[in-house]
Amino acid sequence: MHDSWFHSQLPLLSSQMSFITTFSIITLPSSICPHPHSHKNSKPFKYPMPLSKSKPLFSFLHSKFPLPQMATLITTTPTHKRARLKGVVFDMDGTLTVPVIDFVAMYKAVLGDNEYRRIKAESPSGIDILHHIESWSPEKQQMAYETIADYERRGLDRLQIMPGAAELCGLLNEKKIRRGLITRNVKGAVDLFHQRFGMTFCPALSREFRPYKPDPAPLLHICSDWEVLPNEVMMIGDSLKDDVACGKRAGAFTCLLDQTGRYDSPEYANVDLKPDFKVSSLTEVYSLLEEHFDLAP
Repeated sequence: MHDSWFHSQLPLLSSQMSFITTFSIITLPSSICPHPHSHKNSKPFKYPMPLSKSKPLFSFLHSKFPLPQMATLITTTPTHKRARLKGVVFDMDGTLTVPVIDFVAMYKAVLGDNEYRRIKAESPSGIDILHHIESWSPEKQQMAYETIADYERRGLDRLQIMPGAAELCGLLNEKKIRRGLITRNVKGAVDLFHQRFGMTFCPALSREFRPYKPDPAPLLHICSDWEVLPNEVMMIGDSLKDDVACGKRAGAFTCLLDQTGRYDSPEYANVDLKPDFKVSSLTEVYSLLEEHFDLAP
């Protein structure tokens, strides 16, 4: 009687659980639950069920039909192939180096207080100062570039490597994962960075490469140089409007470095482009890569 009742419930259980994709298998001895079309010496009957439902149902069946020690519970989960990562492209200022440039002061010096506030209100994800300058007259452009260069020179005097940057690059070297660099700073700043810290990124594109980020062109140029697809590359940077936008538009994975949590602010909740990953330190990046990507050399 118990056997017939159990078999009568199988179609109902199956219809209720067919939408679940992760299964467990309860293996019952043939003496407890013989297959309806088998004889007593047939193999144990296996009935698939969802992993989330297997334990409660197993307990219920055990209360109805005490099982001998030979009964086993086998769980299986589907495996998903991890994406292959062949290269990582970094931003420089605020990502590989500690932020030392006062960008707000620089923007106000170039734009003026009123214009700065107006543009900031229209662009919650950040101000693209170089983009605004391009529409100005040559004389006004020249003055703006000189102001920006002055702030950048003062930043170079205090240039420091970001904690975790050297260690991360060493780990990427071990896996033979290429490293590139894209910055809106000038080539002289990139050369000084290479010389001062003994770290090499190739290609290393400064703002002399046009168009510069957030346009995807520099990242696509690096992918072409490496002969890899954009979806085999990750872009890491501290700017949502420049680094994440560049990476997403190119079709690469993106990781936002947010040391202070400023991008958790409600003003960034409705931005168009959001990163695939977010970290508060470069020390978190390698474990993230190991978890989500195939890093085999």
